[in-house]
Amino acid sequence: MNMKKIINYILLLAFAASAFISSCKRPQYSFGPIKTPTNVVVTTAIQGASTNPTGDGSGNISVSVTATNAIAYKIYWGTGDSVLTTTGTATYKYTTLDTNLYTITVNAIGTGGATSTVSKQIKVLYQFQIPANILADFTGGSSKAWMPAKDTVGNFGVGPASDFTPDYYTAQPNEKPACAYAGVITFTQTGPNSVTINDNNQGQSFLIAAATAFYGQSGGDGCYVVGTGGTKPVSFSTANTGGGSSTGIQFNVPGNGLINFGTGGVTYQLISITPHVMILRNIGSDGNAWYQILRAP
Repeated sequence: MNMKKIINYILLLAFAASAFISSCKRPQYSFGPIKTPTNVVVTTAIQGASTNPTGDGSGNISVSVTATNAIAYKIYWGTGDSVLTTTGTATYKYTTLDTNLYTITVNAIGTGGATSTVSKQIKVLYQFQIPANILADFTGGSSKAWMPAKDTVGNFGVGPASDFTPDYYTAQPNEKPACAYAGVITFTQTGPNSVTINDNNQGQSFLIAAATAFYGQSGGDGCYVVGTGGTKPVSFSTANTGGGSSTGIQFNVPGNGLINFGTGGVTYQLISITPHVMILRNIGSDGNAWYQILRAP
């Protein structure tokens, strides 16, 4: 091999080595300039706030966030939940009953992880959401009148508070005085999740002896002149007893709480309901569980 070939060979090896070394170098990346977001604006919209500032009871809200130099947003709802969004928009449902104050915190995220934080407080109302089938059975989609099931065995009944059957007593058809069966109870749907009650007792209601004082009366079981308060809103909630023995739903009637006959109770547990038959249970002033059956056409 002459000298020229040796030099060329050495040059070739050097070039190959240089190319190999270059190929082993890691690529270089850069975030560019780190920019902290500015002008962060958080806008909240509570569903139904046009008629009630705290909402329509659904608990639904939407959030919109804008900022300069932000590439993403982390939204904390004030309940332990959070969401990461690149669009700056998100929705959420609060499910704690009644009206509650929440602090929404937003981290606007810029390049390199730089953040700016803004918080906003809101009050949101959440009400128990009445199942659609229950609402339809109660009201027929608008308004429905119910009457005591006077021709049915067990139209009235009573049992221990610890149980869900009228073990102590069940009334026979038409056993009670006429006032016990004369009432017309009308449930009306007034909104997507709201119901009113009107108990037209024809001027008198049947009261149990233990509850007469609760209604401003005195005496034993019988018919008494008692006002029912006209049309009133009904508030539904999850029943705290019953398990599989009921629908798991109860409702409260304002004022003296009368539905057809008076036991001194104002909260009624819905044992069962169909479009035509409703069975209610409440705890009376005597500490017992009282039952009644209502019928609709």
